Amino acid sequence: MKLNLGALSSRVPRLLIVLHDLVMVALVWLGLRWLAGVAGAPPAPSLGIELLVAVGTQGLVLRAVGLYQGLWRFASLPDLANLVRGALAGVLLIVALLFLLGVLPDVPRRVLFPYPIALVFMLGLPRLLYRLWKDYRQASHRADAKRVLVLGAGRTAETLLRDLRSDGRYQPVGLLDDNVALKGAKVQSVPVLGTLDELPYLAQETAPNLIVIAMPSASAAEMQRVVALCDETGLPFRTVPRLSDMLAGKPQRLELSEVRIEDLLGRQPVQFDARLGAGTVAGRRVMVTGAGGSIGSELARQCAAAGAASVLLFERAELPLDEITTELQREFPQVDVRPMLADCGDATACRIALAGGIDYVFHAAACKQVPMLEGQVREALRNNVGGTAVVARACREAGVGHFVLISTDKAIHPANVLGASKRFAELACQVELGGSPVRLSIVRFGNVLDSAGSVVPLFRKQIAAGGPVTVTHPEVTRYFMTIPEACQLILHSVSLGHESGAVYALDMGRPVAIRELAEQMIRLSGKRPGIDISVSYTGLRPGEKLHEILFHPDERYQRTRHPRILQAQPREADAAALRSLLERMDALLRDPGAEAALAALLREAVPEYRPGAAQGDDPYPEDLNPV
Repeated sequence: MKLNLGALSSRVPRLLIVLHDLVMVALVWLGLRWLAGVAGAPPAPSLGIELLVAVGTQGLVLRAVGLYQGLWRFASLPDLANLVRGALAGVLLIVALLFLLGVLPDVPRRVLFPYPIALVFMLGLPRLLYRLWKDYRQASHRADAKRVLVLGAGRTAETLLRDLRSDGRYQPVGLLDDNVALKGAKVQSVPVLGTLDELPYLAQETAPNLIVIAMPSASAAEMQRVVALCDETGLPFRTVPRLSDMLAGKPQRLELSEVRIEDLLGRQPVQFDARLGAGTVAGRRVMVTGAGGSIGSELARQCAAAGAASVLLFERAELPLDEITTELQREFPQVDVRPMLADCGDATACRIALAGGIDYVFHAAACKQVPMLEGQVREALRNNVGGTAVVARACREAGVGHFVLISTDKAIHPANVLGASKRFAELACQVELGGSPVRLSIVRFGNVLDSAGSVVPLFRKQIAAGGPVTVTHPEVTRYFMTIPEACQLILHSVSLGHESGAVYALDMGRPVAIRELAEQMIRLSGKRPGIDISVSYTGLRPGEKLHEILFHPDERYQRTRHPRILQAQPREADAAALRSLLERMDALLRDPGAEAALAALLREAVPEYRPGAAQGDDPYPEDLNPV
């Protein structure tokens, strides 16, 4: 039989620990027996039996309480608690066994009573000394170790300091915390030097190379303050790894993360119950149009992760379609992922896609660039309105169970071609699906962080190029949400079960000033706004407004089961007039010289569309709160 040297070598350290503890048990018992003899106790003829009982019983008890599941290198209070429990339980069992063996009268009480205390001391002291020795060795940092100043002195900071010491690349020089009572205290032998407001001064005194933020529970406003303080120092800063990253698999070495722009938005991310949306599409056949885009691709991922039986990816851009198809087939081999390279305006392609039977259609395909569409009315109508009408009509003919239109907050009171065309698309869906068994949901939300058309990627490029970062107007604001939030909102709208035609919106909190967003991104890059990288104002672009609104005064909003999701009653529309407008639009789209006529038709279809208001004040300056 071949000897497994690897398995044996891995067990030797634990066997040595067990042997050490058993020797300590024997030494404690013999030492107490000797002390009892010095104090005048008679010699013990049963000493051999006592020693055998004590060592054997105590060894089993220590194993039972879990003492050998930990490592000496990380010995801490839980190990001390195990030692105390093991010593107390051990002495009770030893007394019981000695009583059964009839030798208990030979054992002096001055042996039994101090035994647990002496045992805890003799077993705990070597563990403590070993850990202190290891910590001392780890504290001998390399010459190139980065000096680190930690913000926060709570439980997260304590854990971080352990990791920093064991990593070897970092040398903690101090902590800062707003709790003034902690000043002068030490965490893992690292002193709390002062409050966060003292960071610029203390950074000069301690000369750190890096600032680490260990404040996972900080609000967006607190994070903005901390980032501003870090910016004053001119030093690079990082934050502790996020819980989601650690749950996904902790790296072998400590990795400090960059602060996310989501942490500084001034609004708390909306929490969703993933089971609601997931349970709706699980086992169902799903089709996503615009599947190569930011929203469409994430929506396809979430549907596949939720256990959809099949996901049909409908996209006209070849490379994005190939990328999302490859990703989903690799990550979700149990899901039938099918790509289809086609345009939503192709009625035949839509009928082919739906021929196999589809339960849910998520229509995310659209042109979305506000300034570009101001001069591209024909394509805005062809794609955003005509394409939507074609898909909705095909869904009605194929008997699709649920059609979900992805709309925008810019459709609420449109001041640009994008908003007007999406509002026209909403009306087209109501006309095409009205009276049919296909259930219609319209989901509106604001700007999406890190989507292909958002300002965040643009700002990143400008910062990487050294600036300037261009903002249209110093007072412009927008509502923001993350891509996962947007897609969770879409899936939740499907699960809410309201009547067909319902319009859903997210209560998105307060809007974000784009100027502040630009300055925060500059700070996160380790630069100083206005000093290292300038912010310039270019003026509002065609079709842009200073502020967006979330609610239309004629749409009666009410809360749903989710406190942050609102449902609006759709406004009444003249179906016959809208059908006539859609027919006229189809005819004009075939006329190469009908750009002006198409613009006039768009204003006719959406009477509230006022292009002149784009550069001015909002039509509803008062707060519009849902009921």
